[in-house]
Amino acid sequence: MRKTIPDFEKMKQAGEKISMLTAYDYPSAKLVEEAGVDTILVGDSLGMVVLGYDSTVPVTMEEMLHHTKAVRRGATQTFVITDMPFMSYVTLDLALMNAGRLIKEAGADAVKLEGGLNVVPIVEGLTRAGIPVVAHIGLTPQTANQLGGFKVQGRDLDSAVQLADDSHALEQAGAFLIVLEAIPRQVAAQITNRLKIPTIGIGAGMDCDGQVLVFHDLLGLFERFKPKFVKQFAQLGHEAVRAIHLYHEEVKSSLFPAEEHTFGLSDEVIQKLYGDK
Repeated sequence: MRKTIPDFEKMKQAGEKISMLTAYDYPSAKLVEEAGVDTILVGDSLGMVVLGYDSTVPVTMEEMLHHTKAVRRGATQTFVITDMPFMSYVTLDLALMNAGRLIKEAGADAVKLEGGLNVVPIVEGLTRAGIPVVAHIGLTPQTANQLGGFKVQGRDLDSAVQLADDSHALEQAGAFLIVLEAIPRQVAAQITNRLKIPTIGIGAGMDCDGQVLVFHDLLGLFERFKPKFVKQFAQLGHEAVRAIHLYHEEVKSSLFPAEEHTFGLSDEVIQKLYGDK
């Protein structure tokens, strides 16, 4: 059942921070929900941390649908936002079709798309159709090559002003949340103060109305690279390697499985099965 949008604006007005975390499958979604996180993002970052792609660009609609369905099954009570993958919203008709599938087929409660003024007509059209939209500006991974790579955005006057203009236009278009990625803290603070809708920061400082991190980054499960803005709250990757190596060693040395891990037959059944052999 589709969830109503939490009163994020009320949380902003009350000064209550919003927690958002990615999840990509049933077990991760279940853990995030049990931990009480406010909202789950099925990010196209799954392309890198789950599927092993070099970027988010190769991620397909079918992959986003597949993973969103799993997350919905694992987090039945949490508001779920799903990324629209690269090239899935280049026209309004295409955006309506794909966003509709994420809502109707996969069970997402809202969709997120990247871009500023260029996607305002898409945000307006989706909102008119009754599809809740989260915006995303600053470093936009789907178009990172056009931005000079995975670099901080908004460091000069013109680009900072552009981010402010983008955020205002996206709010006016109907977005109910906006993600600010990899921009200077001062720029994020100004945008946050000027908008009625909440901002969710990732590498945008503590003045945003909330924060989002990638599940695998938070838990230390993805070691290919670690952005400056990531805090690893655990090192589960190292612990997993240790446990798997221990399993390997116990299999090699015949320590596993032990007697307590096996099933047996009664002597009576053994006698009937094999007789006196």
